[in-house]
Order: sequence, then C-alpha cells, then structure tokens
Amino acid sequence: MRRRLLLVLLTFSVVAVAAFAAPLLRATAAERTQQLVLARTADLDHFAVLADHAFAADDTTRLVAEARRFTELYGEPLVVVEANRAPVVETGGMQAADVSGAIDKALRNELAGPVPWLWPWSDGDLLRYRPVGDGTRVTGAVVMRASVQQATRDIAGRWALIAAGAVSALLVCGLLAWVLARWVLRPLADLREGVRAVEAGSRRSRVPVGAGPPELRELAVSFNRMSEAVAEADEQQRRLVADASHQLRNPMAALRLRVDALERRITAEGADTYRSTLDEVDRLESLLDRLLALATADRVPAGIATAEPAEVAEVVADRVAAWRSAAEAAGVELTAGRVDRVAAAVPADDLAQILDILLDNGAKYAGEGASVVVTCEAAGGRCTLSVTDTGPGLSEGEIALAAQRFWRAGRHRGSRGTGLGLAIADQLVTARGGTLRIEPVRPHGLAVRLELPVQEGR
Repeated sequence: MRRRLLLVLLTFSVVAVAAFAAPLLRATAAERTQQLVLARTADLDHFAVLADHAFAADDTTRLVAEARRFTELYGEPLVVVEANRAPVVETGGMQAADVSGAIDKALRNELAGPVPWLWPWSDGDLLRYRPVGDGTRVTGAVVMRASVQQATRDIAGRWALIAAGAVSALLVCGLLAWVLARWVLRPLADLREGVRAVEAGSRRSRVPVGAGPPELRELAVSFNRMSEAVAEADEQQRRLVADASHQLRNPMAALRLRVDALERRITAEGADTYRSTLDEVDRLESLLDRLLALATADRVPAGIATAEPAEVAEVVADRVAAWRSAAEAAGVELTAGRVDRVAAAVPADDLAQILDILLDNGAKYAGEGASVVVTCEAAGGRCTLSVTDTGPGLSEGEIALAAQRFWRAGRHRGSRGTGLGLAIADQLVTARGGTLRIEPVRPHGLAVRLELPVQEGR
C-alpha cells in the first residue's frame, strides 16, 4: 500500500512540477527570442537611418565605417543597397547577390515577418531586412544575417536552471510524499502486525496510538479495546473449561467408586448395561482429562521460545516403548525409523504429550495389521517429526476438519475418544513456533508431520 500511495503522490508531484515548468520553459524561449528580434530590429533601424542620411548627402563614409565596426563587434554580416540594387555596404563575406530575395522584399517596402521561437537545439542564422526611406519613398534596403548561437546558449542555460529547480522541487515533493506516506501508513502497519499477532494466537495484542491521522488513531484505540475484550473472553472461556473440568473430577471419582462397587451385585441380565456404563464413565474421565490438557495448552501464547529443549531421539524412544504394548494389543506394529539426534525448542513434557496423542490415535484407528512408524529428520534449523500409519486414513474433507475441537470421523463415533487430541497437539506445537500438518499416504494411510524449531547451539 505504501508503494501505491507513493506512486500516486509522486505522479501528482511530477504532473504539478511539469505543469509549472513547461510554461516557464516556453516563456523563457519566447522572451529570449523577442529580445534578439528587438535588438536586431533596433540595429536595422539604426542602419536604415544612417543609409537614408548617407544617400541624401551622397556620403557613405560613416555608414560604411559603422557597418564594419558592427560586423567586427558582433560577427554578423550586413548588406546595404541603393534603390537601384547597387551595393553600398557588404561586410562579413555576405554579398548582395546572396540575399537578393530579402533585398527585393525590402525594396517593395515590406517588413520582415515574425520569427519562430528559438530553442536550445535551434541552429542556422536569422535573416532580417528593412527598407530605407521615409515610408512613402524607398531609397534602398538594409539586410542583416543575425546569429542565434548566443540566444540558444542563453535559453539552454535558463532551461538548465529551470530543470535544476524542477528536480529540486521533485526531490522535496518526494521527501514530503515519503514522510506523508509514513505518517499515514505507519498506524496501518501497526494494525496489520496486531491483527497478525491475534491471528497467530496472541492473547493480548496492542498497537501504538500516538501516530498518524486522528481517524487511524481512533481505529488503533478501538483495536486495542477489541483485543482486550477478545483476550478477556478467551481467558474467561479457558477458566470456565479448566474450572468445570477440575470441579467435575470429584463427582466423577465418586461416580467411579459407586459404579465399581456395583460390580458384585450386577446380575447376568444387567452385565451388558453395566459394561456400557463403565465405558461411558471411562469416556467422561478421558474427556475431562483432555479438557484440562486443552485449557493448559491454550494458556501458552503462540510463538514463544523455550529454554528447555527436548532431545527428540530420547523422547521418541521413551514414548514408542511406552505405547508398544498397547499397539500390539490392537494388532498394530509400532516402530521408530530414522530419528536424527536433534534438540527441538519444545519442552520434553510437551513433546511427550504430543507423541502420546499421535501414538494413541495410531493404535486406535490404524486398524489390525497396520503399522505406525515414527521418524525425525533435521534440516535448515528445523526438524520434521512424523508419525505415519498404513491404516485406512482420512479423506481430504476429513483431513481439513481433523484438528478441530470435538471433531471425529463418522466411522469412529462409537470408539473411545473425545475429538480433542489433535486440537491439543496443534495448540502445543503452534505455541512453540511450529506447525502441524496432516497428510494422506499413498496408497492408504495417514501422516501427521510436526515442523519444530531446533534449539540453537545444541
């Protein structure tokens, strides 16, 4: 946006400076041309008067002397002829025969016409003529070839000054445009960073209020209020989930004790109902545990660094060993593939919790006969921790929903689970500056890949 605003302001500045400079350039050329014409017209008038007196007195001595001095001084040739076209003065190498056309016009009592404007690139000479006489009787003609070189040099010099002024004005306008764009857009840049921080999961994101136009300052104040309101609502929601989960644990524990105490009094007819009740109690306890874990994960601001890196190889070996028996009981082969020795910028407890969620999903949903492999590859300051299975996998639509809270695939509705595992893992990974991706595996299966930052200096 700054680039577009600067482009608009600079375009306006260029147009404004050009609109001011172009008439000034034309006026300069016209003025200098007029000065040249007036000066040479005055010279022609002077020599026409001298020639008229010389012809009347039949003495051309002064006329010839002044004509020669004029040519020596200005370098411009001059021709004076009588009414019978007999040359009286010829200086600078110009002959009467060379300017016969101009002489004819002067003898017909015609005056030289207007002169086109001179430009810095104009060349050639300016031919001017004037009849000699009192206006009713022509006694001769004066013809002058005026050089335009000095005039064009003067015009070029003045144009250079105008161009320098225009460039200076453009530089000043450019500087003012940059300052104005920075003043106007700085609050917008702050707002953009604030929105990105909120999008990344920051609980409270504030932007500076002291700069920019009043409307943008008011918008910054409104954004800060909104951010505070969103953070407060999020905190209240988290506390509600955490408090409700914590408070429900005591009644759930009491319910568990009472249900367990009923086991010896259950008849054969009620055994199925009793087992269903136990399954529901187990599900409720798992749901409460996951809600508490989710509330704890939500408490960590997104993108924070950690001073407690986890040795990925050690955590992977520990969790694979812990879950191997559960996987074998489900008919799933659990192994660890290539695991690079790298320290991820994630606390070991968090990494273990994430692996527990992923390995639990693999053991439950991969299906009998499937395999689950854990790998870790480090490259470019990050490591990719993958949990890949050869189970039935998920469709593209299901993958897009898999990390949402409480979502479960339709075919898994009756199985043990809460739909919170991947949401918790995603929150924990994001909070440490990483990303979680769910990808299909061909021909069938599912891979969950964690992109984690590597602890520097380890």
